[in-house]
Amino acid sequence: MRILHTSDWHIGKVLKGQSRVEEHIAVLRQLVDIAREQRPDLVVVAGDLYDTAVPTPDATRLVTRALSALRGTGADVVAIAGNHDNGAALDALRAWADAAGIVLRGTVRDRPDDHIVTGQTRDGEPWRLVALPFLSQRYAIRATEMFDLSAAEATQTYADHVGRLLRRLSEGFGGDTVNLVTAHLTVIGGTMGGGERDAHTIQAYAVPTTVFSPATHYVALGHLHRAQSILGPCPVHYSGAPLQVDFGEEENVSSVTMVEVGTSSAARTRQVPVAAAVPLRTVRGTLDELSKVDGSEGWLRVYVRERPRAGLREAVQELLPRALEVRIDPALVAELAESGQRGTAQRTGRAPGELFADYLTSRGHADPAVSQLFDRLYGEVRTS
Repeated sequence: MRILHTSDWHIGKVLKGQSRVEEHIAVLRQLVDIAREQRPDLVVVAGDLYDTAVPTPDATRLVTRALSALRGTGADVVAIAGNHDNGAALDALRAWADAAGIVLRGTVRDRPDDHIVTGQTRDGEPWRLVALPFLSQRYAIRATEMFDLSAAEATQTYADHVGRLLRRLSEGFGGDTVNLVTAHLTVIGGTMGGGERDAHTIQAYAVPTTVFSPATHYVALGHLHRAQSILGPCPVHYSGAPLQVDFGEEENVSSVTMVEVGTSSAARTRQVPVAAAVPLRTVRGTLDELSKVDGSEGWLRVYVRERPRAGLREAVQELLPRALEVRIDPALVAELAESGQRGTAQRTGRAPGELFADYLTSRGHADPAVSQLFDRLYGEVRTS
């Protein structure tokens, strides 16, 4: 059986005010091309199709067209909600998805069978997939109660809840089918990609790999944006995001995961690069050094080794038009703060303008134009 595993598309992402819709169109087009070339039996999208729970109509159109195009390659397609998605809104699209031959699961339903998807490969090999959308802590107890667990069991930890749900859903795994799981989870031992939502990746949301049945042939995870495998009782993999979502992900390789697995053969995985993704880069230096940087490729975060002053951002962006974020180099900020602390002046009896000038000096921002602006604004406030 051949599987294309992808996740964390984050359609609708705006990075420092820059829309990335054109990048997403190019990335998803290449993803469909990969599916046509690799001819997977199954495409799994393991959550975070959108970047926000309230996607725009254009974002919804892009996601539905991408899923339809993937289905058009002849592969079965299963997509689940992630923590960025609105699960109920995805469930509202299920009538469309069913008509298109796509399996879409947004929330945990009260029927366990709703989370079991079955099918056959082109060669007739049967497969069985447990599809578990992202489950927040506040709904974890309710979800386990729907599966007729005791009150005592319902008071346990998040990891216990997820483990019980997966054990219940995996009960039908047999030796004559390829047994699969897809979920949107933080698994202990995984490495953060750099752009995930911290509230849903903290330890309270982390689960051990022991929540997965040893009878599982492959676990297709979403949530962590770096492609990686996690040691467990069965093959556990994150596909990573097909494009770098934020500047913390500069070292991530944009890719999707191709999997070959059978009832009698261990899962073999390989990463297929997504070359259409626009890279994110961080550059550092003085204005003179930055003038020599080739900023024509990728979006840039710039750390400037210059004292803060009015117009510095504009000067950097004139040199590097693709700079989305311009900041004073943190190392220089620390140096200036340390020297400012050593030179802290007496405040008692001094005019506001003098105190503000001292503050600017302590932050390395001794710019006469800024001081003059403060004096003018302060004067207007006093006379109003």
